[in-house]
Amino acid sequence: MQSTPAHAPLKAVLWDMDGTIVDTEPYWIAAERALVEAHGGTWSHEQAMQLVGQSLTYSAGLLQKAGVVLGIRDIVDTLTEAVVSRVKEEVPWRPGARELLEELHLAGVRCALVTMSEGPLARQVVASLPRPYFEVLVTGDTVTRGKPDPEAYLTAVDLLRERDAALQIGNCVALEDSGPGVAAAVASGVATVAIPHIVPLPEHPAYARWNSLAGRSVADLEELLAPGGSRGSDGEAAALEQTAALGTARG
Repeated sequence: MQSTPAHAPLKAVLWDMDGTIVDTEPYWIAAERALVEAHGGTWSHEQAMQLVGQSLTYSAGLLQKAGVVLGIRDIVDTLTEAVVSRVKEEVPWRPGARELLEELHLAGVRCALVTMSEGPLARQVVASLPRPYFEVLVTGDTVTRGKPDPEAYLTAVDLLRERDAALQIGNCVALEDSGPGVAAAVASGVATVAIPHIVPLPEHPAYARWNSLAGRSVADLEELLAPGGSRGSDGEAAALEQTAALGTARG
């Protein structure tokens, strides 16, 4: 898939979920701790930080190493059910996310959700929004390789192109909060915005970094596609370089 010219118009925004739209990380950490402790182990803040932005199967493997005597699928299901239950009680929205979603909707800019959380949680969050903002949902259980691999972002672009064959990578902006998520978006070639939340992210020429989505607008996103804006790297070598540089910090 080829990038479009530097003057490409903004056609789609690809959203990470956990940490970007909703602050569910405390829910995940509580679920992880409860599960480890139920199996006689302990779960530290440092261990929890290792899972931020990672795929759930990767996270389940680390939980097994921490003493959880369950299969990968059982661990993923247990954690997801616990977080979905908490979200049903209260959705912890991140500042500016709903406002930007509404502005994009009114401007006719399409949105895709690209998350390593699985379908049940993603659908619960989407159902909590006042409008059907998301045309496409790519979740951790629908891809083979999780973030920091770019598969999820490339899949989202392919799905968006089914209704607009002219849409290209260069018409899209990704919003992410974690190292693996940013690495995945950059590796896909999509212009990327890092909005650090739980885990700090360094300044890097491959992406823009915003402190928050609060006060951000469609115009801010369009600027990223103008000459000199932050555009993801092309090619496998660049993808691997970005993944290594950004580290392996649920998205």
